[in-house]
Amino acid sequence: MTKKKKVKNTEEESVEEELTASTDKQAAVADEATADDASVEPEPEPELTELEQARAQAAEYLDGWQRTQAEFANYRKRQEAVRQQQTQMSNANLISKVLPIIDDLDRALHTLPPGIQGLTWLDGVLLIKRKLDTVLESEGVTPIDTQGQTFDPKYHEAVTYEEVEGYQDGQIVGEMQRGYVLGERVIRPAMVRVARAPVEPTTPEPDVVENVVENEESEQE
Repeated sequence: MTKKKKVKNTEEESVEEELTASTDKQAAVADEATADDASVEPEPEPELTELEQARAQAAEYLDGWQRTQAEFANYRKRQEAVRQQQTQMSNANLISKVLPIIDDLDRALHTLPPGIQGLTWLDGVLLIKRKLDTVLESEGVTPIDTQGQTFDPKYHEAVTYEEVEGYQDGQIVGEMQRGYVLGERVIRPAMVRVARAPVEPTTPEPDVVENVVENEESEQE
């Protein structure tokens, strides 16, 4: 009985030792796994997915296209402005050559004798004059207004300065030659007569008058 009891106790002790060893081994393995996990750095997550990258690239392409479109639109506007300016310059040169012909027609029509009014050939000349005026107007050419205006060196050229009653200083008295503008550009300034304020006579001082009288008396003596 005692022998069986000792064998049983020995077996129990062996089982306990095996269990203890197994538990220690599992603990050691767990510690090693924990240490390995701590030493291994986590893998970085991908910054952008393929879809996000495609969207970003599409937005970049769209921004570049919009910038190119805006630059091209500005370029077309500049080119159009240059073309219009060149066309206006060419028209101005041609119109400046036609203006003397219109001046001659105006002078001829203003000096016609009263007896030839209503003749057929005169109506033809008046029709030509009206057509020329229509062409100038269609090209944006307008005459410079001078009646009742104040002299402006930008639009007027003074031929004479006169003391004229009823006109203020600097006011235009009459027009010698009509001026024209093309848009805002002056093709030819209007040649005008300009009023100026009358010069007030200066009254000599009494001392000066006495000296003059004395000088005259001494000369007579």
